[in-house]
Amino acid sequence: MDDVRETSAWVATHSSHVLVDSSGIEKVVENIQGSIPKVEWDYEGIHYFDNGPLSVQYLFVLDALNFCFWPDKDLNYDHLASGLKAALQNDKSAFDADRLQKYTGPELRELLKWPRPLPLEDERVRLLHEVGFELERNFGGKASNLVESCGKSAAKLVALVTRHFAGFRDHSVYKGHQVFLYKRAQIFVADLWGAFKGQGYGEFYDIGSITMFADYVVPAVLEQLGVLKYSSRLANIIETNNEISSGSEEEVELRACSVYAVEKMKELIRIKSGKQVLSVELDLWLWSVGVQCPALQHHRTLSIYY
Repeated sequence: MDDVRETSAWVATHSSHVLVDSSGIEKVVENIQGSIPKVEWDYEGIHYFDNGPLSVQYLFVLDALNFCFWPDKDLNYDHLASGLKAALQNDKSAFDADRLQKYTGPELRELLKWPRPLPLEDERVRLLHEVGFELERNFGGKASNLVESCGKSAAKLVALVTRHFAGFRDHSVYKGHQVFLYKRAQIFVADLWGAFKGQGYGEFYDIGSITMFADYVVPAVLEQLGVLKYSSRLANIIETNNEISSGSEEEVELRACSVYAVEKMKELIRIKSGKQVLSVELDLWLWSVGVQCPALQHHRTLSIYY
């Protein structure tokens, strides 16, 4: 995860459209007084969990599809998580590796009980096929075998996921420099850790190596908190709901500066209070703040990465 931290820091120090405001970070840290509100992983009760290998399979399928809901204003993450949960409760073989390789767009819609084409539906189907194929080829069809092969290392699991599953290789080139973000690979680790409460399949001796997950919601929350400042041009693009191209300077800065800002928040909390806060915990808190604010305006990018 050093690549994610280092390349995000490079973006933050060379950015043209997004500024990480250290005084904004200080105010946030001062307000929370070294103790971020505790948010339980499944506080809404929308995830499938049976404390076994099927839960791991569910989470991997969930995180393979966890991106780009905004083009359909009625669709969100909760629909995906609860829809997949219901599908698995109805048919325990729904996410078997051989079946994942055969789903069509209409069948995925039916699985989720969604009445119309999903955003980037063809890509979602392609990624399901990829997950099924690679799990079958390398891990006996089971995501639990993938997790068991990481030796309880979060960083190694992210490396394994991005090595074997091309759809999780979330990186860009920014001003000639490669930038690594790995949002969905990292959130798979965090989901395991949260679901299994740091035990069994969710036990990682280096969970602190995981960064925040650069998506739509957290950058918008950080901007509202005064941690991120946007150029007037970027602010106007977001306020008018105009699309920002995937891989553009603005998009990479929004995501990488968010990673850098959360790392700085974590560091300042440690210095001021002596408490070790995980980036995962900060991210979950910031994300929960964002999803409870329907009026929050976020950037719009068509992307399979978040």
